[in-house]
Amino acid sequence: MRLEPKPATTSAGLFLYPAGAIGATLVFASLLVLVAGASPFNVFWLVLKGAAGSQFAIVETLTRATPLIFTGLAVAVAFRAKLWNIGAEAQLYIGAVVTVVLGTGAVALPSLALIPLIMVCAMLAGALLLLGPAVLKTRFGVDEVVTTLMLNFVILLFVSYLLEGPLKDPMGLGWPQSKRVVADAQLPRLIQGKRLHFGFAIALASAAIVWVIMKKTVLGYEMRAVGHNPEAARFSGISVNLVLVKTALLSGGLAALAGFSEVAGLKGNLTLDLSPGYGYTGIVVAMLAVLNPLGVVASAIFVAGIFVGADSMSRLAGVPSYIAEVMVATALLTMVVAIMLTRYRIRWR
Repeated sequence: MRLEPKPATTSAGLFLYPAGAIGATLVFASLLVLVAGASPFNVFWLVLKGAAGSQFAIVETLTRATPLIFTGLAVAVAFRAKLWNIGAEAQLYIGAVVTVVLGTGAVALPSLALIPLIMVCAMLAGALLLLGPAVLKTRFGVDEVVTTLMLNFVILLFVSYLLEGPLKDPMGLGWPQSKRVVADAQLPRLIQGKRLHFGFAIALASAAIVWVIMKKTVLGYEMRAVGHNPEAARFSGISVNLVLVKTALLSGGLAALAGFSEVAGLKGNLTLDLSPGYGYTGIVVAMLAVLNPLGVVASAIFVAGIFVGADSMSRLAGVPSYIAEVMVATALLTMVVAIMLTRYRIRWR
């Protein structure tokens, strides 16, 4: 058995292979549900109902999807240029740190000026954090998978130090948490009395902007060229290293917006469990979307719906909610195979 590049990818193939990946995920999840002693149809119906069966469920799904859109966009941008950013979790937390530092009284400005200032500073922090691995890759050939992955642990330890020291809330009864950001630094709610905040609107706008950059600008063309064939891009006059640095700045800034939105829009303060792995789940979101910025929105809502619906399903059906994590992980693996089959065909000998 060997793989041969396909001369061309058909439109039907671009749709059928990802659809088959989702179908394979559902089949595998059904087997696990049967092993758990429940009906797959009942479990999937409860997941769907828990994710979109009421206004409360829809709001919770969109709220959970907000940081996933940011991290999914960050990964999609980086992967498009073959820059393997595995450190979106670190960039998320550094964005949250900047939000807390500036949003707890360090800067006295009205809300219309303070929120954009914090956003820009958070993006700069995330961009600079990813700039280091990008420079190490372009200058010394250091594998960015290793450096970005290790930065996740470094930044988490740094955040732990801050929450036990300089940023610790003196009124927090000893808990490792920061002070709450002031009212002028908090994002308004999109629906009064619900948890969905203006960060979701910012995420949608970010997806549209990234799509325009990827499809309509010189930088987007250069990123795609470098991702497809860096040697050919270099031969045509494109500065591959400069494109990778620009890609790193954009990707890191987008991931940092996830931390900003979670602190300023939802939690109000910084804790070590601010993210239950949004940075890593962003990789799944981006791959399910086939690195399409607009597809990231749908993919993030889909993944968030699985997690929200699984929480409700677990209580009603008695099936562990960990089935959601298995479904997401299986979806990633099957989607990788689907993407491979859109570009290559299997030749048996």
